[in-house]
Amino acid sequence: MQLRVAAPNHSPWTAIVLGGVVAGTLDIGAAALINWASPALILRFVAGGLLGKTALDGGAAIALLGYGVQIAMSLIIAAIYVGASHRLAWLRERWIAAGLAFGVVVFLVMNFVVMPLSALARWPHFTVTSFAWNMLAMLVFGVIIAFFARDTTATRN
Repeated sequence: MQLRVAAPNHSPWTAIVLGGVVAGTLDIGAAALINWASPALILRFVAGGLLGKTALDGGAAIALLGYGVQIAMSLIIAAIYVGASHRLAWLRERWIAAGLAFGVVVFLVMNFVVMPLSALARWPHFTVTSFAWNMLAMLVFGVIIAFFARDTTATRN
């Protein structure tokens, strides 16, 4: 006989905050490892999306701004997934596959829409290896968000 323990249900807001903060923070670490750079440099690069190239020469305040931008974007991305998962139940039921697919979408939007339109105006330049590592990071990002969304309870007013 197999004992199954039900996962606790939590609100969509909890899923958005937990998914966004965890995925966004781990994404900074992944970017630092992939690029052999300090997390502070990665965060200044993120801030560069708003401030341009001058952010790369900034200090702790610019890195903190970059972290704020990273978390804000991650919360928005998580909110999109959580909102969609309440309209499409299979996003919660098949959360691993859905999270992987969502990670691909996030990768494409961030690299081919957000980055080119940012103050840095960068188009992606990938080697096969850097493409694979960056895609893997976004697949994990998507699965983390889907993990937190999988047991949410819909709130109805």
